[in-house]
Amino acid sequence: MARRPRRVKNEINVVPYVDVMLVLLVIFMVAAPGMPSGLVELPSAGKSSQQVTGNPMTVEINKDGALLLKDGKDSTPYADAKALAVAIKEKVDAAAGTERPVVIAADKNVRYEIVMQTTDALRIAEIPRVGLQVYQK
Repeated sequence: MARRPRRVKNEINVVPYVDVMLVLLVIFMVAAPGMPSGLVELPSAGKSSQQVTGNPMTVEINKDGALLLKDGKDSTPYADAKALAVAIKEKVDAAAGTERPVVIAADKNVRYEIVMQTTDALRIAEIPRVGLQVYQK
């Protein structure tokens, strides 16, 4: 009696795939509670415990991103944050022995990146006291 040749199956055996998916599901279910949540703690805009003393220099950033340094009655526009930081550093060094604070007052429609670039430029220029101006509601 001659054996008939086996037919080729055109079906995919999905049992191993289901086993792998169940193992991955269990791993994620066990690991998910230990993962940190996506919460970000932002600073509040209430009253600060530290008050600005002396005559601070103010860096104004308007809604177009233009930088303006106000020092008393003087107002000087600057093209970029690096040039502004150098000018502030020169003014701080000219008044040796004092740590004049610098306050950044940015329009609420300014991109956050511009404010951070300005803050970073002041930090690189080693300006010791930098703060953000906010308006209380």
